[in-house]
Amino acid sequence: MPHHSVSTVPLAAAFAMLYARQVATFVRPGLIRLLFLAPVLALLLVLPFAAPLYSTRGTAAFFFVWLGEFKLLLLAFGRGPLDPALCPVRFVFTATLPVKLLRQGPDAAAGADNKAALPLRSSSIKVAIMVALLQVFKGKDQMHPYAAFALYGVYMYCFLDFLLPCLAALGRALGMGLEPQFDKPYRSASLQDFWGRRWNLMASAVLRPAVYMPVRARLGAPTGVLATFLVSGLMHEVIAYYITFRLPTGQLTAFFLLHGASVCAEKWCARRWPNTARLPRVVATPLVVLFVVGTAFWLFFPPLFGDGMDDRFIAEFDALLASLVDAGGRLLRLAGLAR
Repeated sequence: MPHHSVSTVPLAAAFAMLYARQVATFVRPGLIRLLFLAPVLALLLVLPFAAPLYSTRGTAAFFFVWLGEFKLLLLAFGRGPLDPALCPVRFVFTATLPVKLLRQGPDAAAGADNKAALPLRSSSIKVAIMVALLQVFKGKDQMHPYAAFALYGVYMYCFLDFLLPCLAALGRALGMGLEPQFDKPYRSASLQDFWGRRWNLMASAVLRPAVYMPVRARLGAPTGVLATFLVSGLMHEVIAYYITFRLPTGQLTAFFLLHGASVCAEKWCARRWPNTARLPRVVATPLVVLFVVGTAFWLFFPPLFGDGMDDRFIAEFDALLASLVDAGGRLLRLAGLAR
């Protein structure tokens, strides 16, 4: 795959979103606007195939095929996080990336912006963990599969929790206040807390108006929850296909349906026994983490890292890390010459 696709893919997405903004500005919400947005919706489906690496293809699929498609579908009917009144830079930024603009007063925005800041210490720790894990992965053949999956999960979380705050930092540099995308998910006191308020909040912000609210209005809250988790599972299957080019196994969908049913059961128990169903945080948090991790070992990680896919990821990230170290060394040498 040509190396210049790294730049052409985001450029193509940016121009497509500028066209979508023009459409939303001049065409009223409804089927006609959806028809005019159809070329952008089609383009977003094929853009990830132009990404040269497994990780970039998966990231592009998450940004464009999942979040981008849903944002545009909501925009077609005058809903969702996109607003054609935004300036072009802000519209493209929020349309193509998993970020959400703050819509609060200046004091609240400043506080949330500080919360979303990219702490140097936290970022350094995450990079150090990823570097160390790449060395540990070289001996994965001697590990139990579940131990390897646990380390892959840690790596994925560090990668996402490093990448998304970097995007927030870029947004702040462009004068935008952005909501944080993670809120210490390892401190969740319930599954509802984990999925609704702490993990990948941009996905929740898109799925809520696109799936949960319409289904809840017609069929009730439990059906809305199950429908939301079903759609999330199906979208994960789609992203896995973009990464691996393998037909879906259904395991990712089963993982999210299991969690959707568990959230419904959790809510039912809270209503049935309001005084006894709420466990102390010191007990609830380990149980939530164990349930998420245990079901991920069983259903989430095998389609992504099984059957040799982990070897490809490790080799790719190892090469990427080497290139970043080389680039960093060159920058330091240039800085030394500049002095």
